[in-house]
Amino acid sequence: MAKDPTSSSITFHHLCYLLFAVSALSSISFIYWSHCSTCSCGADPSPISLHQHNQSINLLSFPSAWNHLSFSSTPPRKLLKIALFVKRWPQRNLAGGLERHALTLHLALARRGHEVHVFTTTTSSNSTNLNTTLRFHFTPPSPGGYLNQALAWQQFQTQNSTDNKPFDVVHTESVGLFHGRARNLSHLAVSWHGIAYETIHSDIVQDLLRGPNETRQSVLTERLVKVIEEVKFFNRYSHHVATSDHVGDVLKRIYMIPEDRVHIIVNGVDETIYKPDSTRGKDFLREAGVPENATLVIGMAGRLVKDKGHPLIFEALKQIYVEDENFKRDVFVLVAGDGPWGSRYRDLGPNLRVLGLLEQTQLASFYNSLDVFINPTLRAQGLDHTFIEAMLSGKPVMGTRFASITGSLIVGSDIGYTFLPTVGSLKESLYMMFRDGRDVLGIKGKVARNRAVQLFTATKMATAYERLFLCISTGTYEKNDDKYDYCKYPLPLD
Repeated sequence: MAKDPTSSSITFHHLCYLLFAVSALSSISFIYWSHCSTCSCGADPSPISLHQHNQSINLLSFPSAWNHLSFSSTPPRKLLKIALFVKRWPQRNLAGGLERHALTLHLALARRGHEVHVFTTTTSSNSTNLNTTLRFHFTPPSPGGYLNQALAWQQFQTQNSTDNKPFDVVHTESVGLFHGRARNLSHLAVSWHGIAYETIHSDIVQDLLRGPNETRQSVLTERLVKVIEEVKFFNRYSHHVATSDHVGDVLKRIYMIPEDRVHIIVNGVDETIYKPDSTRGKDFLREAGVPENATLVIGMAGRLVKDKGHPLIFEALKQIYVEDENFKRDVFVLVAGDGPWGSRYRDLGPNLRVLGLLEQTQLASFYNSLDVFINPTLRAQGLDHTFIEAMLSGKPVMGTRFASITGSLIVGSDIGYTFLPTVGSLKESLYMMFRDGRDVLGIKGKVARNRAVQLFTATKMATAYERLFLCISTGTYEKNDDKYDYCKYPLPLD
């Protein structure tokens, strides 16, 4: 969720009105995706093929995800000098989605020949977690532990003015660069991995799941103020990248950003790491102590905390273990991650294994060991990388029925399963998965991988961002007899 230090006074009347509007919109979205989760109405249209019709489009007005388009795999003739502002750089396996996105994307761009400068915060792990293809400019963290905006901006200005070549484009991950400094940069793009509007749905869900002895959190008023503030300052960024189809729609309709400044590029992960490998999967199961005669293996990964949905699936599994002896005996559950719910999972019995934090190569083997991957998140923001990693590994996925998930990832029952954020609905999906069995899950996994390969690879993501950056930098390339308007699609090189 984006945060900004600005604030303003909001009347109670305005808050009540906005709460009503947001609640109504959330309900409509919730009902719509509930209906679509078991039918084909949420599926994407056929891949766009403009070559056949000899058509050309302005990419800045393209309404769908750029991942549907096919950009050249060959690096462009025009290479860019890119400035990246990101609050923190990934710390090995502790990185969140935003940091992992920054690493995957900009490492891919650097490998394609672009000069990438990273403006970020100094941490204790920086010295052991750097890649020499990227150029880093570190600053000590602010008192709150975030990127020191003043120092980072000073470094940027120095680099921009003293080097032989100024920056062609500036990219900020969320508010890595505050709008006060970004508003005068026309060649800037900001990627949103979660916005305040989405979190209201999460707050409603978590309040509904609140225990009888838990105190209600007074966050809705605060969240509404943040939505209003975001609507005010988001418009000061020149170009916006929505990392899910749903967020792209919200930025246009609710945040009222002109459509030619909102571009949907869904997240991608490294397809050379996450791919089917049955041998690695079998080896991982053997090391985890899962017997060969296990009927099914379910997996979860990430932080084992409340807002990631672990209380929900804990209670669902607990009830199923009482209700169905076959499920309890024949299904093994592997949990990759760390957090307060780890010890509680261990209390559910020997068929549930908590593996702790896994390195990237171990995580790839983990996905290959599964029959289905489940992410029970209660956070409605953005696209979780774990879904994509599992899909690229050829596994069906099961997720909460939030708009970003059902709008971009689990667009139909042929890819996996969705559930309402309730224990009863999650149990129904788990029982359905159990009845479907390994053969059906294998078929769904192939469909899931096919979709992921088409849309969610690091290559797809990087080439889409590359074209956007080329477009908003100068837009054209002219040398000898070659002349390209990078804001047009397709080009001869596509």
